[in-house]
Amino acid sequence: MMLPIIRNARATILAVSASLSLTAGTASLAATTAPQSTAVAQGVQTVRSAYGIDETVARLKADIAAKGIRFFTDIDQAELGAGANIAIRPSRLILFGNPPLGVQFLSANRFAGLDWPVRMLVFQEADGSVTVAWTDFAYIGTRYALKDREAQLKMASEVAASIASSVAR
Repeated sequence: MMLPIIRNARATILAVSASLSLTAGTASLAATTAPQSTAVAQGVQTVRSAYGIDETVARLKADIAAKGIRFFTDIDQAELGAGANIAIRPSRLILFGNPPLGVQFLSANRFAGLDWPVRMLVFQEADGSVTVAWTDFAYIGTRYALKDREAQLKMASEVAASIASSVAR
């Protein structure tokens, strides 16, 4: 006898599996050709860049370095998508942070590590323009119920906005 939860999970897995076509070890979804959503998630800040995606990332990295902030990585999401045979517009995720500041959030709530280090998403819109997006630190403070960290959240918000403004139109 299958429990209802297991039966529902199994049905969901079978339905998802049926919608996938496996080809040479890669999965492709029919929905990948549909336009990407332009909806903004809750707590997300955005800035339009005056530059192309590569120049935007280069300028953001330069501003991060000039501020003495630690740069962790640059992930080319479009390249990852291509490796999975799923085409998306150019998209790069950069991770950076100031460990003495970031650890203040983790010491208040370890789950804040899900949003630390700082992530900025740089992506090309359908019209060719480039947008920089990041999670607002006030939202992060609320999300993780960070108490007694208002000054640190304010500082992180100002620094992230300053970095993003280095490429603003």
